[in-house]
Amino acid sequence: MRFERSILFLVTRVCVAALLLLAASACSDRETPGVAHTPAASSFLLVTVDTMRADRIGAYGDGSARTPVMDALAARGARFTNAFAVAPITLPSHASMLTGRYPPGHGARHNGMRIDPDIPTMAEVLAGRVFATAAFVGAFPLDRRFGLNKGFQTYGDRLPRAADGRLANERPGADVIDEALAWLDQHHDQRFFLWVHLFEPHAPYGDARSGRSVAERYGDEIAESDRQIGRLLAGLRQAEASTLIAVASDHGEAFGEHGEIAHSIFVYDTTLRVPWILAGPGISPQVIGAPVSLADLAPTVMARLGSNAFDADGVDLGGVLDGRPAAERTLYAESFAPLLDFGWSPLRAVRAGGWKYIAAPTPELYHVAEDGAEIRNALPDARERAAALAAQVARYSSDQLAAPKREDPEARARLHALGYASGNRTGTPRPDPKDRRAQAARIAQVTSGELHGAALERQLREILAEESGNPLANLRLGYVLVESGRCAEAVSHFRMVIAAKSPSADPYLGLAACQAGRNDFRGAAETLRAADAVEPDNPVVLANLGLMLSDGGTPGDAIDPLQRALSTVPDLHQARFGLAVAFGRTGRRAEAAEQAQELLRRLPADAPQRGEVQRLLAAVK
Repeated sequence: MRFERSILFLVTRVCVAALLLLAASACSDRETPGVAHTPAASSFLLVTVDTMRADRIGAYGDGSARTPVMDALAARGARFTNAFAVAPITLPSHASMLTGRYPPGHGARHNGMRIDPDIPTMAEVLAGRVFATAAFVGAFPLDRRFGLNKGFQTYGDRLPRAADGRLANERPGADVIDEALAWLDQHHDQRFFLWVHLFEPHAPYGDARSGRSVAERYGDEIAESDRQIGRLLAGLRQAEASTLIAVASDHGEAFGEHGEIAHSIFVYDTTLRVPWILAGPGISPQVIGAPVSLADLAPTVMARLGSNAFDADGVDLGGVLDGRPAAERTLYAESFAPLLDFGWSPLRAVRAGGWKYIAAPTPELYHVAEDGAEIRNALPDARERAAALAAQVARYSSDQLAAPKREDPEARARLHALGYASGNRTGTPRPDPKDRRAQAARIAQVTSGELHGAALERQLREILAEESGNPLANLRLGYVLVESGRCAEAVSHFRMVIAAKSPSADPYLGLAACQAGRNDFRGAAETLRAADAVEPDNPVVLANLGLMLSDGGTPGDAIDPLQRALSTVPDLHQARFGLAVAFGRTGRRAEAAEQAQELLRRLPADAPQRGEVQRLLAAVK
């Protein structure tokens, strides 16, 4: 690649229109807390693997799975075969694991919604008991700004930037484990609570262009997570004997069941059923079939660590682990993603006595004890039971959310890039998500990264044929058209996304790329200034703005944005080349030479751009 006059219009994220982040109401329907046990473990390790289905693990019946580490852990501990997430969404589910509260109780009803700071977390309580506490996470939905860092003395959520300036929204599990192992080396002689989050099984699964099936690539990512868990367990060394270890997923993944692709919209067990393995001191090898919730994790673990009763919606499962029958109880789950992402009706569900009720415009009732796949809606034949369970749902949460206190545009943009949201479009009456499942599946296929080229373009056009204003589809189609040399057609799609008040700089970058392509550098600079207002201090926006100003005849104005971009990302090489050129164009030859020499120092020895930089250096000396 040469350092050319044309700007480096790189997609920082592919996002959609603004997502309205709504604050939550509290849920007061709590089970009676358990009684603390005599502590059998001195430390606690929690490993969460994002988007991992239970039925894709060897210990849960998948004979083709490559999960020897998790299988061995399950063989020496407790394996819960009917564990369910509280929501098919990363942040709400993790918040429930760390607080023991259902989403109405902790406030994080969707990705991007900060947990209630007044709700105690396991880390907070254990830190107060002189535990060393640390967390290392693999993706942006668990960024500290959303409140899960509360109580953790170390919170490793720093995500890398690429050389082009883009801030990643996830990182490899191997990097997460490297950080966790380094922390363990420094705290092996202390009581500790360590939480490690791996993002691998989340879409996109490996290389979608490889020709291998989705199932194979998804299995590869679970196998990679298993390998990384093995590294972590080995790093415990002598501490393993006294460490309680939990491995769980935050939610499952759908591959066409109920017409769903991926997760977050529906509350069927395809995405709610999760693996949960608990091993360590005081845990005998066993299989527990009683329905349990991930909200039970915190009170169960806190009791095993000798804590007093932990205020939670979930319950201490100590009695079940000790062989006593499980008490009859009601489990709650929800998804407000349909409302917050699409303006559709939210979904709320309760499970009790072998039955599951889903509150929706068209309610659903399943006898899950016999119909585990949730195929037959039994509501017409069991209306009294449905009415009783509907009343239970209402005790946990209504279908309304309060308005947000404040919004974080950058957070919304980065979450959209991961495919969690495609814009908040309200309407009355709210459609039932079941009636929009085909559209939701099409959007999920786009955000999953599984489609490319002509197939991706066809899917985007199908989405727009049904909903012409869909911001995500317009943005993605705009970039497909740019990549195939059809900028003139792409412009209208970028402008539509901008008109919808996108929280992302991406549509502005796409529009400016097209303007630069026809040498309209002044127009491109104006577009990029608007992008800077939407995402202030985005280094890619600033770098491109500087390049446009310089190429547009005002190199003096280009120096400040280029320097600001490099202050954030020093290895943004094209910005540094552009800065050297701008200095040269304004007669500041010594500064131009300094930047060229710095660029040569930073470029790899075999970088093809070195010759061009050396020619620039010779010209300004």
